Amino acid sequence: MNKKFEKLGFYPADILLPKGQDMNKWAVVACDQFTSEPEYWEAVEKQVGDAPSTLRLILPEANLKAPNVDELIAKINASMDQYMADGVFETLTDSLIYVERQQSDGTIRHGLIGMVDLDDYDFTPGSGALIRATEATVTERIPPRARVRRNAPIELPHVMLLIDDPEKTVIEPLTAAADTMETVYDFDLMQDGGHIKGYKLSDAQVDAVADALTGLCSDEAQMAKYNLSGAAPLLFAVGDGNHSLATAKACFEEQKKGLTEAEWKKLPARFALVEVVNNHDDALQFEPIHRVLFGVNVEDFMAAFKTAYPDAYEGKGEGHVIEFVWPGHDTFFTVPHPAKQLAVATLQTFLDEYLKGKDVEIDYIHGDDVTRELGGKEGNMGFLLPAMGKEQLFKTVMADGVLPRKTFSMGHAQDKRYYIEARKIRN
Repeated sequence: MNKKFEKLGFYPADILLPKGQDMNKWAVVACDQFTSEPEYWEAVEKQVGDAPSTLRLILPEANLKAPNVDELIAKINASMDQYMADGVFETLTDSLIYVERQQSDGTIRHGLIGMVDLDDYDFTPGSGALIRATEATVTERIPPRARVRRNAPIELPHVMLLIDDPEKTVIEPLTAAADTMETVYDFDLMQDGGHIKGYKLSDAQVDAVADALTGLCSDEAQMAKYNLSGAAPLLFAVGDGNHSLATAKACFEEQKKGLTEAEWKKLPARFALVEVVNNHDDALQFEPIHRVLFGVNVEDFMAAFKTAYPDAYEGKGEGHVIEFVWPGHDTFFTVPHPAKQLAVATLQTFLDEYLKGKDVEIDYIHGDDVTRELGGKEGNMGFLLPAMGKEQLFKTVMADGVLPRKTFSMGHAQDKRYYIEARKIRN
């Protein structure tokens, strides 16, 4: 391993890429997207057919509660073994990949794929780790994901980490040099996912990345950005895939048990493949994540809401403004003088209490139109939240700890990471 990365929690990796496959069928969107839209995954299934695809290597979260979920997980692990045995992959040894992703609006998002040391990651609120969660982690969401990873020979990442690099020193220099780099893939993504190109970094470029990341950790950088001296540096903040990274951490901790430090440090599961994106990338936009309740009684809900927030009123005003949708209604409610910093916290604090002991399901939805459509169906309610400014993310996490879960999304659902690369997590 390149010793320059030892204090950064981030390293080049042995990256598995498909060899000679139809890449349009190979790459599918992150498993936690379109969870309330089974027709999306049905269309993906039809498009993939019998071709080798990451669809066979992941469990769409729309299927997490399927009655045959254990059978689905066993098939996923078997497909991983089969793909490895059939030589579907080739290995880019000790590599970083620079990514240019054309999004649905035509803008280009820039990323860097490598692996993080899970020993440098902590999702506990208030942690001083180099790699931290930005949103509250729901520990109950880890076990079903761990069932997929626990016996998996490989991992496929949809985790996106953010760096706070206003001077654009880490990733952006690679953009200017892309024409001189080795192209490892270049293709259109299915289901309106845009286009993606991947380039392998040279040894000199890998060294330059390490130097630039080291600069972001300096006390001078902490002072300039946060007016904090001596604070534990936050180098990577989890932007997408918080629960997937937490699951990787949990599975690694399971494997560590009973091993000496020298032994567990050699475990492939100690690391997780991720994509790093600059929070200051012009193409990166924070979208709100909305809520939809299923099987809810509107009258009961509104009575409880007004009890919790007696000053709340219908209409837009000063305070936290949230759009409520239910059959035949689409209106705004304002909570004046809120105790929380963000509207999402005001709503989620209430929802957490309201849902206790009730047979009401909640889902977290990307997209205004989908939320209004689902919320307008009989027995449902939808809640549309305002977006959070991305410039507040690092400062808030440094000062206050994690945000409420599902506070923001980096772009629209179809702009999320698509599974392309993989990495061995077992010897």
